[in-house]
Amino acid sequence: MNRHVTELEFERGLADIRTALERLEKAEAKGGPDVVAQANKVRASYDQALTEIYRDLTPWQRVLISRHPQRPRFLDYVATLFPDFIELHGDRHFGDDGAIVGGLATFADRSVMLVGEQKGRSTKENITRNFGMPHPEGYRKAERLMRTAGKFDLPIISFIDTSGASALQDDEARGVSWAIAECLKTQANLHVPIIAVVISEGMSGGAIAIAMGNRVLMLEHAVYSVIAPEACASQLWRDVSAAPEAAAAMQVSASQLLQLGLIDRVIPEPIGGAHRDPEVAAQYVQAALREEFSLLANEGLDWTTHRYEHYRHLGRMELLMDGSQTTGNGRH
Repeated sequence: MNRHVTELEFERGLADIRTALERLEKAEAKGGPDVVAQANKVRASYDQALTEIYRDLTPWQRVLISRHPQRPRFLDYVATLFPDFIELHGDRHFGDDGAIVGGLATFADRSVMLVGEQKGRSTKENITRNFGMPHPEGYRKAERLMRTAGKFDLPIISFIDTSGASALQDDEARGVSWAIAECLKTQANLHVPIIAVVISEGMSGGAIAIAMGNRVLMLEHAVYSVIAPEACASQLWRDVSAAPEAAAAMQVSASQLLQLGLIDRVIPEPIGGAHRDPEVAAQYVQAALREEFSLLANEGLDWTTHRYEHYRHLGRMELLMDGSQTTGNGRH
């Protein structure tokens, strides 16, 4: 196996196969052809079991995958896809928020501005990053970088990965809602293209704040919603344990949102999720972004009007002559 991966609750059946495989892989180097053949057989069994589990995931299982602690973060994609990234700091008002990272990079032979939400790995890093929940200064930093991109005609690529904006009292006092609104206002008026990519969980206004793209992409096992399933369950069911039912009702998965016309593209992931093979996942993201950058060939397009029309049609339902319904983008 390429790397040790922590199995999620619904993957517990893989544990015994993985243990047997790890034991055989240790013996493979010194063992003969029989050991190698046995290891290959168990490896095939593991891959088959994993494929079957991931063939029919529920929305709640996708929520759990999106939160996997080993799932690639924004800076993991930056390290692979944007090696010349230059980070820019601060909002020029209060401070520098580690939950939002941004800066200059090159992609497809063109300078771009990157903005992304960053979660930590360790407890110490999560505290530094506020567990990926941006403070108001994070959104003001994002807005500053987006305005800079507009000034120098740089396309913007944003990466969304947050359980929501910070709800600390100090952040409310410093105007986190205002900062999110200003971020959205700035994106709405920019005359440069914006591509937004939801790489894990994109929850609430904390995610929407940097996701007003001309094109919105989602990884296959990412989730995107105006509220976390647990919060929805606690409000509507009065029971947080109803989160799986809430996730199903809210239609948070990439395939569901694509069908509804709320996103534009689903980026595939390796079998078992991006955390099982981050390098392949990054290659899929790179390929999708390169295709999306074909939009940039149309230099005469008014990106502000394009975004306006894009969001003007979101969620609109039309009744057809045959009695069926279609979403605003023409999907049935």
